[in-house]
Amino acid sequence: MQLRRIGKYIGSFMLIILLVSFKGTDTNEKEKHIKVALRMIGDEFLLQVGDSTSRILPIEKHQQRYLIQFENELGFEPDLLSIAAIKIVEETKALHNFILETEKCSTNEVVHSFEISSKKDESMIPCKARPLPKDCYKVYVTIIEEGVSPVLDQKNLAATNFSFVYIIVIGLLLIGVIWYQKMRKNRASINTDWIQIGEYQFDKKGMNLFYKEKSEELSSKEASLLDLLYVNLNQTVSREHILQVVWGDEGDYLGRTLDVFISKLRKKLDADSNLKIVNIRGIGYRMVLN
Repeated sequence: MQLRRIGKYIGSFMLIILLVSFKGTDTNEKEKHIKVALRMIGDEFLLQVGDSTSRILPIEKHQQRYLIQFENELGFEPDLLSIAAIKIVEETKALHNFILETEKCSTNEVVHSFEISSKKDESMIPCKARPLPKDCYKVYVTIIEEGVSPVLDQKNLAATNFSFVYIIVIGLLLIGVIWYQKMRKNRASINTDWIQIGEYQFDKKGMNLFYKEKSEELSSKEASLLDLLYVNLNQTVSREHILQVVWGDEGDYLGRTLDVFISKLRKKLDADSNLKIVNIRGIGYRMVLN
């Protein structure tokens, strides 16, 4: 039953992990669509400037920005880049809100930038800029989720990562607690029948006493007497109490028999010098473990 419960909790935890993983898969698919759309913007831009042979280099992602790079140097009117971007956005619907920044490769200086919004009246395209001379240019694209700034996107990403780690930690702790409780119950059930007394192991149920590789059988009275003395370890147990618990107080004859049983137990426990059964004169007996 305990194993079934543990399996159930582990299954639930793994389901959570799978759901988060699927979410990560969706994110990867979205990344692919974005990169395809950005390549299309780059191709359309080259066509706008009259270049039908140059190659678009693979789209790269640097932190929160995507990079469009061209194979050859080129000179162009900046407006042509915004025209190409708007055309691809309207055709594919893959991109909504984003910022394009054109930088010189040699200085990383931003020479032109504009923002495209899914709401046309919110797009920010600068006035007609001067033509840029032939040079090496790279275009950075920052995707803006609708109604959220790039700074907030980074915070949300950090929060998502933290939540994922938090789920894993809580799941592992839950499994650990359940497993620990199961082990405690198992040990408790084992310790009910097996007791460590000094260097001996006492099997109450089987009425056996084990020392290293040797074992010795006990009678039922010997086992009951040993258990009673151990329960009251280092405490004096009166003769009357012993007779009541072990023999049911059947008279003086059993009182003398008690001394005989104590003697038998002493012999069976004499291999451990730290374990003694001491006679408390006029009172009873005490098991002492140093």
